Amino acid sequence: MHSLPSRDPLPLSLSRRSALLAATGWLVLPASALAEAPASPATWPRASQVPGGVALLSLGPAAQRPLAYAGEVPVLVLGDAKEWTAVVGIALSATPGEASITVQATDGSRRDITYTVAPKRYSEQQLKVEPRTVDLSPEDLARYERERAHQEGVVAIFSEPLPQGSLRMRVPVPGRRSSSFGLRRVFNGQPRNPHSGMDIAAATGTPVVSPLPARVIDTGDYFFNGNTVWLDHGGGLLSMVCHLSAVDVKVGDLLKAGERVGAVGATGRVTGPHLHWGVMLNRCMVDPALFLA
Repeated sequence: MHSLPSRDPLPLSLSRRSALLAATGWLVLPASALAEAPASPATWPRASQVPGGVALLSLGPAAQRPLAYAGEVPVLVLGDAKEWTAVVGIALSATPGEASITVQATDGSRRDITYTVAPKRYSEQQLKVEPRTVDLSPEDLARYERERAHQEGVVAIFSEPLPQGSLRMRVPVPGRRSSSFGLRRVFNGQPRNPHSGMDIAAATGTPVVSPLPARVIDTGDYFFNGNTVWLDHGGGLLSMVCHLSAVDVKVGDLLKAGERVGAVGATGRVTGPHLHWGVMLNRCMVDPALFLA
């Protein structure tokens, strides 16, 4: 899984629902917000109902957290008894039009909630790389297939949502952020899947940190992604950092937001040192920019 255009904050008024979300910490407001009632407080992630984006769907009140599914895949649900919200990742391959999730109440009853995926056109980039990384040898292809099967198990992990407060992420490394999410890359004239993360330019050795509190669920040296760390932020919200020159954590480690994970490098299929950062929701790679201020 190789290596997510940002949107303006939702123009929410400080309604009863917004005040509730602010009180629970899911809606992030400045300290004076409740007194001044600004016109446009922001939520993270920002809603962007396009392929590679995120839908924020109100589930209404319930005494206990309802279960929600996109197909058979569980969806992150946040909130409290007065208001639950499904935070739904939309696959880059999603067809524009109507989509839905299924919500299951604690009594077992089910209902569907529909939403609309708008079209989005991403750009294309032509790249020249070592031929062996495009036309894989039998040995490299076998390695890639083994790694893909392993990582499919990693991304299927779904743990209880963590008490994050806000899902506003910090950037894993300082540097120039490329707007490369969704970019369709053509390697040596051969088209490949769209780029499913954000590339951040930084020098080899620059520290890489966890964007949110997390548990380390996988580390490895992969053919395309190089030295990689997968982080579980709870409820099907995962992130990955790739091409590292050093990995400073091990599987099972619990990290605070901002705690060091490793260092920027140029391992795997790259043309130079940088960080590839991916964010996944319900097994869909989504735009990391939606989680940033």
